[in-house]
Amino acid sequence: MKLIVGLGNPGREYASSRHNVGFQCLDSFAQKHGLGFGKRQFNSRIATGMVEGQQVMLAKPQTFMNRSGDAVGPMVHFFRLPLPDLLVIHDDLDLPLGRIRIRERGGAGGHNGIKSIIASLGGERQFPRIRVGIGRPGEDQAGKRTGEDVIDYVLSSFTPDETAVMKEVCMWVNEVILCVLREGIISAMNRYNQGGAR
Repeated sequence: MKLIVGLGNPGREYASSRHNVGFQCLDSFAQKHGLGFGKRQFNSRIATGMVEGQQVMLAKPQTFMNRSGDAVGPMVHFFRLPLPDLLVIHDDLDLPLGRIRIRERGGAGGHNGIKSIIASLGGERQFPRIRVGIGRPGEDQAGKRTGEDVIDYVLSSFTPDETAVMKEVCMWVNEVILCVLREGIISAMNRYNQGGAR
């Protein structure tokens, strides 16, 4: 089984926020493959089914971002899941808006949701992730400092123009997930980290 986790915060007030890119991408993938988040297990909303001939479980932790590990850790341990079979989708401040990067493993890079998952796995970092760029606050289009706080920025909604970009990005993430299921994480990295996605 492949466990695919999208990170975000529960609640309507956060649904369209930049920090909820993981949820947004996973919702898009589930809709495309006719999977519904009808179950609640492991402090998460869960969807299960077959995609590309593989059993998949999609999970959206309902623990709030900073405690994502409270949901992901118990799932991994319950199913005795090898960490390479866990795939996490999350927002990334260090990538330009809409840019996608796939990693086979690594640290948290300052992302509290990933930090929580690593802690829940006893410090293990050997799980793949799809990083989706949301850019950083602080400068307007003219390059002037705006003074916008990072927390306010990640919890704010995308602008209409940004929303259009992110809809396209969700389609790219769908393709990345399918590539991971068909060919593995290394093939996905080779294809999509070298210009195959935004």
